[in-house]
Amino acid sequence: MKVLARAPGRVNLIGEHTDYNMGFVLPAALDQALSLYGRKTEGRVVTAYAAGLNASASFNLDQLEPVQGEPQWYDYIKAVFWSLRLEGFPLVGAEIELNSNIPIGAGLSSSAALEMAAGAAMVALAGRSISCDRLAIACWRAENEYIGVRCGIMDQFAVGLSRKDQALFLDCRSREYRHVPLILGDYRLLIVDSRVNRSLAGSAYNRRRQECEEAVEVISKACGHQFNSLREINLETLNRVGNFLTDPLYRRSLYVIEENRRVESAVQSLERGDLEEFGALMLSSHAGLRDLYEVSCPELDLIVDSAVVIDGVAGARMTGAGFGGCAVALVNRRSIDRLEKEIARAFQDAGYRRPLFYLSTAGSGLSFETF
Repeated sequence: MKVLARAPGRVNLIGEHTDYNMGFVLPAALDQALSLYGRKTEGRVVTAYAAGLNASASFNLDQLEPVQGEPQWYDYIKAVFWSLRLEGFPLVGAEIELNSNIPIGAGLSSSAALEMAAGAAMVALAGRSISCDRLAIACWRAENEYIGVRCGIMDQFAVGLSRKDQALFLDCRSREYRHVPLILGDYRLLIVDSRVNRSLAGSAYNRRRQECEEAVEVISKACGHQFNSLREINLETLNRVGNFLTDPLYRRSLYVIEENRRVESAVQSLERGDLEEFGALMLSSHAGLRDLYEVSCPELDLIVDSAVVIDGVAGARMTGAGFGGCAVALVNRRSIDRLEKEIARAFQDAGYRRPLFYLSTAGSGLSFETF
């Protein structure tokens, strides 16, 4: 038995750092994707080959204990199989070949694409079936508990459940979702990779999570009511007890509360087909990430600042965890060349490495076929 699975990268259009605060997010799948070809074999060994890395690895399905230290690319495959086994799915020996044009380490969910494709392939090769949302949760658990990255559920849900020409409006508390029309017309999504190493992102990401948890505890104590997340706290409550918070904790809380509102407004804008208003919300989101949540960097700010002065750019913002990685701009296709040249010039003048550009529409989510 053989299987061919395809899983896209994703860009978060708005709703950053809200997923682990049980809030709202609005991602979309990209045209860039990972393809996984798998063939069932005898025995309990999985051999994986990553064409883009020109690297291969083998592991035994009966020896899926988490490894110590920095995870390797094949550990994400092992993690998913480990999680599927916990879900009661059988595992079978396989040969796997990966091909991907999703940029690695740019915050476009190359790891979630690998997880979802590997999970779908293993389930199919074992002769079973699984819903996309159940698979997404299994892959999310794999990354949290096996890999050790305390991510929210957005990436796996976006990779698995996105639809072409639509964004995914996801409530990270209830895990309810619906698709929102993303009719771009003459506009495109321009992903700009700052090429800034996100070495700070891991520790800073966990620190932001900790700050949000601390803020919830302080606000709960001040209100005499136990809140479970910043999602449950409104602006009125924050302002009433804000003096109990340190300045950083107040600003983190304010950002999350405002960002959840922006996501809801963004959904309404897309449903009206108002890309100009949607773009304005993107800019407001970036300002909050820069000034209140403090996860941007000079290169990402320069991308956004360069974009907003170009006619035909509706909006732009950093996307992903921050401290490097990518920004996304909503730009009229007639202005794409000018925007790329302006950003490249600005980076050269500032002495930064030349950025990389990826053009996309809203793509399709996970798909696979057996033969």
